[in-house]
Formats: sequence, C-alpha cells, structure tokens
Amino acid sequence: MKPKLVIILGPTAAGKSEVALDLAGRLNGEIINADSQQVYRFLDIGTGKPSKAERERVSHHLIDVVNPDEEFNAAVFRRLATEAIEEIYKRRRNPFVCGGTGLYLRALTQGLFEGPGQDPLIRRWLENEIEEHGLAVVYRRLEQIDPTVGSTIHPNDRQRIIRALEIHKLTGTPLSEWQRQHGFQENPFTLLKIGLNRERPELYDLINRRSEGMVRSGLLDEVRGLTGKGYGLDLKPLQSVGYRQMGAVLQGKMALPDALEEMKQETRHLAKRQLTWFRRDEATLWFHPERQKSEIFEAVEIFLQ
Repeated sequence: MKPKLVIILGPTAAGKSEVALDLAGRLNGEIINADSQQVYRFLDIGTGKPSKAERERVSHHLIDVVNPDEEFNAAVFRRLATEAIEEIYKRRRNPFVCGGTGLYLRALTQGLFEGPGQDPLIRRWLENEIEEHGLAVVYRRLEQIDPTVGSTIHPNDRQRIIRALEIHKLTGTPLSEWQRQHGFQENPFTLLKIGLNRERPELYDLINRRSEGMVRSGLLDEVRGLTGKGYGLDLKPLQSVGYRQMGAVLQGKMALPDALEEMKQETRHLAKRQLTWFRRDEATLWFHPERQKSEIFEAVEIFLQ
C-alpha cells in the first residue's frame, strides 16, 4: 500500500503556511517545505519562512538546508523530501508537503528527468556567453530552440537556462521532448492535493501588503547582511523576487520605492505563473483558505482515515 501524502499548494501569499500549520497541528502531522527559496539559510524575511514559534509548534523539514552559494535543485529536493517522508511515517505521523514550487512537487510525486551528465566545456562556453551578451540574450536563444520549456523557465533562472541549453547541445534534442518521453509517470504516493486560491484582487492586495511588510521588517538590511557575509548578489537565491530588487537598491541602481513597486509586480507575475502550472492538474481540489477551512479539514481528515 502506497503511503498517503497531503500536499498544500497554490500561489505565493495565498495562505499555504497557515493552512498547513493548522492541519498538521490538528492531525498529528509534520510539514515538509516545498518552497525553493526557504531551503536557503539567512534568507528569512524575503522568503516568508515560518517563525521560530511556528516551527516549535509543528516540526518542519527542508528549511535552512544549504547556504546561499551551495547547489540545490529538484533532484536534491526529491531525495531529501522522500527521506523526510519515510522518517515521519516511522514516527507514525502524517507528512504534509507545503509550497509553491511546482517543479519540486512534480519531481517528488511523478519522478524527474535528470538527463545526461554535465559537460564543463559547454557550461563554461554558456557562462561566457552570458557574461558577454547577458542572460536575456541566452534566454531568447532557449525560447527559439525550445519554446515549450522556455515558457516554463523564468528568464532570470540562470541555472535552469544553462541546463536546458546544455542538454540540447549534448543530445540535439530539446529538453521538453526529453521530458515528454519521460512522461513523469512515477507514482510513489497516494495523493491528496489541496490547492489554495483567492479572487485575483484579493490575492494581489495580499501580495502588495506582504511585500510592503517585508520591506518594513528589514528586507534591505537582510540583503546587506548577506553581502556582508560574502555572498554575491549574482547568486541564484539572491536573484529571486525581492532579493534582486533590494540588491539593486544596495548597488544604487534603484530607489527603494521603485524597487518595492517592481517587487510587487514581479510577485504578482510569479503568482500568475504558479496558478498556470498548478491548474494543469485536474486532480487538485481547490479551496479558499479562509472561507472553506472546514471543507479543507474534512477532505484531509477523510483522506487520512
């Protein structure tokens, strides 16, 4: 019998953490983080990590796993999350996976196409291309080679852009075709996917207020502290929404009010992309996180029986 797994997913700022905490607290659970930014140490304010009190109330996994300059990807996530699920079951508790990184959730629940090994010469060539012409130019090349995968990789995701182009260079086949052939047909768990969403004006208002709260809480100082520890602003986690804008302020490239407005806009765009990804899965049950709390609890309780 396959282990049961509850996944709480949805766009940023929808209220996933609150719902997961409530469910895990009431139903003998522990939470596994599936947010690609919360795995990094020292990135606290801009990632919306659970507070110390929340982590003491319910056990959390895959938070503060690596430093900002260390490698972390979907394959590493899958391995660590699977290990955490096994350990949680050994304690006779229920695992709740919570996060908005669709690639990580797919890797965990459907498998992962890992592709050919890395080629240092190709990677060095691509890195040089980026340094000489800029990431945007290299990203446009990816879109021309592989429009399908280009639409699922963010223009600032340097690591995944390089990997997609590397696979094409090595094999002559676009990454999207490799993924199509792989099929993501692994099925190691019995799943209940709870999707959280709000009406767009409500969600966007929450995003705007959350962004303002992060800046008030010291996001700029957090980024300044990261650079003081020797972490470069070009690192992948520091190129994510919020951190990239605060980095531009520190470099004198943007004024703080302009950076905040761009942060809000890019976070809204992120939420839209997340919803596009998650809505492809017809198995997901969608709820409003506040108005339908009782329905969420009932669905999960029945599933775990």
